[in-house]
Amino acid sequence: AATPGLAFLAGYQGALRVLWPSAPWSLGALCVTENKSVRPADMLTRLTGLALSGRKDFVTAADSADWLLVAAREEPPGLPPQLALGVVRNGAPGVRIEVLPALPLMPDVSHGRLHLEQAQCERLAGDGWDAYVKPFRSIEDLHVLTALSAWLYGVGQDSAWPQALQLRLLGLLSGCAEVARQCPALPSTHLLLAGLFAQFTLLGPELDAALAAGPAEWARLWQRDKGLLSIASTARSKRLEKAKAALGVTL
Repeated sequence: AATPGLAFLAGYQGALRVLWPSAPWSLGALCVTENKSVRPADMLTRLTGLALSGRKDFVTAADSADWLLVAAREEPPGLPPQLALGVVRNGAPGVRIEVLPALPLMPDVSHGRLHLEQAQCERLAGDGWDAYVKPFRSIEDLHVLTALSAWLYGVGQDSAWPQALQLRLLGLLSGCAEVARQCPALPSTHLLLAGLFAQFTLLGPELDAALAAGPAEWARLWQRDKGLLSIASTARSKRLEKAKAALGVTL
């Protein structure tokens, strides 16, 4: 990938395919957020039969995504929220993407709002929350960490970084590969994922020094986009605390 943002996009696409292994080879997006919330109780988007109606406020790769996984409520009136996950095609009847201005972080990856009006969908099997939305948080974290670590390793190869730093990045990538084999819902997986992020954090000073000593463009791109890995840090910390409690681990 030419930029950290495009590396993120590659990792994001890999994470989506863990959720939906039969996904098309084109770009996709998971659409959950409404009014800055991903809680089922806060969602207004509804699935009635196979028709989706509502709005999602943040769609990654908005102008490029070909297919969209949409979380929507489907419970009868008066019952607790129940989520389903439906698939729609960008540009299909009742499906409209509103592209939003670029963000300072990853300006090369577009984002937008999704508007749905009786859009026909394919409903994926299983509970929308337990089988898809909830585990995706950890799946995405892992795949994005992997993609950005691989991007940095590529920069290191291009810039002849110190061997020790390149080897540590390779070691981190091997750890990512192992954690990818684990069930994302298990407390042990959350503990191991936290360990990978801790390893990456410790590499920060070495990475900054290596980037500062090389081509200015690599350093500029990394300084612009490295905050990617901090976006979900609060949620990761909460999962770590729950995992420690579940496993009886003191760290």
